Amino acid sequence: MNIRTLFDNKKPVFSLEIFPPKRSSSIDSIYSKLDSFMEVKPDYISVTFGAGGSENENLTCKLASDIKTKYGVEPLAHLTCIHSTRQQIDAQLNALKNAGIENVLALRGDRVEGMEPTRDFAHASDLAAYIKDFGGFNIVGACYPEGHPECSSRGQDTFNLRYKVDAGVTHLNSQLFFSNDDFYAFLERLRAAGINVPVEAGIMAVTNKNQIERMVSLCGASLPAKFTRIMARYESNPAALFDAGIAYAVNQIVDLIGSGVDGIHLYTMNNPEVALRIYSAVRNLLN
Repeated sequence: MNIRTLFDNKKPVFSLEIFPPKRSSSIDSIYSKLDSFMEVKPDYISVTFGAGGSENENLTCKLASDIKTKYGVEPLAHLTCIHSTRQQIDAQLNALKNAGIENVLALRGDRVEGMEPTRDFAHASDLAAYIKDFGGFNIVGACYPEGHPECSSRGQDTFNLRYKVDAGVTHLNSQLFFSNDDFYAFLERLRAAGINVPVEAGIMAVTNKNQIERMVSLCGASLPAKFTRIMARYESNPAALFDAGIAYAVNQIVDLIGSGVDGIHLYTMNNPEVALRIYSAVRNLLN
């Protein structure tokens, strides 16, 4: 199923992101959680892609295939390109196609220290255009509500997204953010630029201090005063911080749905309890 069609029939779309383990020997760690994830009735599940030769490059395809065949939920397989040759991308695409995967999230990917980028793909838009020419896939893209950390300006970032959509991307999943106002301003920029594809809001419940520092360093999200006050108040009480992080994410989602967001893309960090707690709080808003 082409997941782009979900947005024609349902609003908001509700999706989850999970990631394979770094080693195939640990694959049972995520399979043991899939039954719990299915209780939140996701419209689709995205499966991340390992960089730098990690074993989970192959596990992405296997996990995505099993989600589709064993659970009947459409998977979205991530694919990165900055360290890949055309031949390597061809091999990944053929593996996905043979596994019955129809949806791919085209990403540039993070630079890996000690690895030189190939010259075949400089940007996610290059990969999107290549997949479109390859044929047989619906292509999804990523976006940053506060602008890509490596982009010179938000205007340039919007231009780059326009180029990505023109290359074949049919909907966008946003990186995480903690201020809904940043997301609404981002949507205004996109619509003003004629970018009218559906945009899912990426939400992550921050449930421990280390999670905050790592994710912010990766995606450049700013931390509103309200958020930092909550984290500072409960950082020495793990149970309270967990509850506070869930509550903050739920409040974001309630506001987003009330404002007519196209979809919610929940970054689960492979924690079914987070997904279940959030789903139980907003389930009546998703129907």
